[in-house]
Amino acid sequence: MSAGSPPSLPFRAARGLRRGWNRLRRGFLRTDGFALLLLVAAALGVGWLSTESARWFSPASLAVVVLVAGFVLSVRSLVLLLGVVAGVMLWQANRLGQTFPGPGSVLVVAVTAVVVIVVARSRARVGVQGLRGESMLVDLRDRLKAQGELPVLPTDWQAEVVLRPAGGASFSGDFLVASASPGGRVLEVVVVDVSGKGVDAGTRALLLSGAFGGLLGAMPPEEFLDAANAYLIRQGWDEGFATAVHLTLDLDDGQYYLASAGHPPAAQYAAGSGTWRLTDAHGTALGIDPNAVFEGERGRLGPGDAMLLYTDGLVERPGLDISVGIDALLGQAERLVPKGFRRGARKLVDAVRTGEGDDRALVLIWRR
Repeated sequence: MSAGSPPSLPFRAARGLRRGWNRLRRGFLRTDGFALLLLVAAALGVGWLSTESARWFSPASLAVVVLVAGFVLSVRSLVLLLGVVAGVMLWQANRLGQTFPGPGSVLVVAVTAVVVIVVARSRARVGVQGLRGESMLVDLRDRLKAQGELPVLPTDWQAEVVLRPAGGASFSGDFLVASASPGGRVLEVVVVDVSGKGVDAGTRALLLSGAFGGLLGAMPPEEFLDAANAYLIRQGWDEGFATAVHLTLDLDDGQYYLASAGHPPAAQYAAGSGTWRLTDAHGTALGIDPNAVFEGERGRLGPGDAMLLYTDGLVERPGLDISVGIDALLGQAERLVPKGFRRGARKLVDAVRTGEGDDRALVLIWRR
């Protein structure tokens, strides 16, 4: 085609088709429209096959189409598909007459439709649809776990972390956030127990982990819990509170600052005396009192010493005072001393069995 000449008819037709496809892709097909078309075709196909070969395809086979639609369609598209399915079943009944299987097939499809509608509406409440909901939850879970990974420590320090959500769920109300200063000289760890359990507490844990991660290292250790408490107060949660223990550890000389907010007392092992002791740091749980005071403790971890941070899921037992559970935990911790603390965190969680009804978290840090 020479310069300045008008485009040929085939060229204009191809360009028009390409523009039309792009508009369709950006609009209808970019959502779940394409999946809706496929499922409508599947419903029509199943309806036709069930009338032509009832031996191999029952009218109840439409329940499979409805079930698949519940995973990939939005609520609006799902309602449209259910309308098509209802029309197909009426057509089947008209074609088959007295040989139509009866109310059983209708009941199977109807129950399946109710279930997928409920699931689709619950996904719509959080702004996701189809399989993207599961992928989003997996991503959020992985982000929460990534924030709880301890940084690489110097060769003379070791640390282990164990998180056990209640009931084997993927989300937990117990979490930790850790960070190291530039150069890796100072380690900060905060272990948090959010009110609630399992998935119910998972969303709050995700929110707080991001906020606490931003606070770590951004202010003096003595002011961390004050800032965290102010943040929870601003959220205005009716029943939302959290307990926390915050450890700031100098990895050069072993000096530490420990602060607690309504959390079970951390335990320190002193290699010189060969005993565990409970620390004195204490304070009110976060999110309750805007004027809460947090009394911290300073100390030092020498060679062979260790620090144990944990949540109440490891020490609370129904009908017993929490001190009984703490004594049991420290008793198991004493058994680690002769063989060393390596793999000790998992051994402690496995040994102190308080049931699967509460989230559990434990952090063990020791100096060689």
